[in-house]
Amino acid sequence: MATLVGTASWAEKTLIDCKRFYPPGVSSAEGRLRYYASIFPVVEVDSSYYAIPSQTMVQNWAARTPEHFVFNVKAFRFFTGHQTDVQALPRAVKELLPGRKRLLYRDSAEEVKEALWGAFVLALEPLRAAGKLGMIHFQFPPTVTPSPRVTAHIEQCAERLGRDTLSIEFRHKSWWDGAERTASTLAWLRDIGAVHTIVDGPQGADNSVPAVWEATHPDYVLLRLSGRNAETYNADVPTAADRFNYEYPDDELSSLAAEMVRLAFKVKNAHAIFNNCDEDKGVRNAQTFMQILSG
Repeated sequence: MATLVGTASWAEKTLIDCKRFYPPGVSSAEGRLRYYASIFPVVEVDSSYYAIPSQTMVQNWAARTPEHFVFNVKAFRFFTGHQTDVQALPRAVKELLPGRKRLLYRDSAEEVKEALWGAFVLALEPLRAAGKLGMIHFQFPPTVTPSPRVTAHIEQCAERLGRDTLSIEFRHKSWWDGAERTASTLAWLRDIGAVHTIVDGPQGADNSVPAVWEATHPDYVLLRLSGRNAETYNADVPTAADRFNYEYPDDELSSLAAEMVRLAFKVKNAHAIFNNCDEDKGVRNAQTFMQILSG
């Protein structure tokens, strides 16, 4: 089973600004996506976390990529319990919230939840129709720890997106605190039909999680690589890219590739997404990772 390798976003600002990945003259949104897709077979859409994309935009993504290209789409932040700016919402939903500036899922009216779920599901239809939608990636904040309320919410998310495959990424170590808790978390993900996200990232903090090399879904394995820079991970840095300022050396990539090959044989689709998004570190590591896997 081949592993699809890509990065988290093809339009990250520092990647564009460093001018080391996109050739001269490749400066439009269309040109960048077409060029990216000529090198990588998969990408994680990051912009959908900040705002629900328009159907026209998603249709353009489908039209500008090769037949078998795959988009993993990050879930809109409202659904993962992050505080959400009302100005980022679709116009029809903003009209339901006069005078409001921010909202949280747990405090929102059912009417608002229904409208936002409907908009998100509809937005991704062009990718479904083209056979290019991979996983919808739910990255929960470090404040999300195991509780009946949390698991019920995630189960509701899975029901809302019944036609799609969800990948779940936790960012608090309590989900993997010891063998018993780890087994319980994995068993629950299997039960609800969700993909466990294997995270390779900095260690040593409450919002650090270990890399748990297990598959919970027959169709997908997902590895997300955020680098191993513990100094910047929780530092007060100017941008998200600065948090993930890390370039994997070849020996670390080779070790990760060996684990990935082992798991890839157990599923239909294996994805590795490089989230060390500072400048061109992610794209260079992703290209090396592809070479290691193919060798």
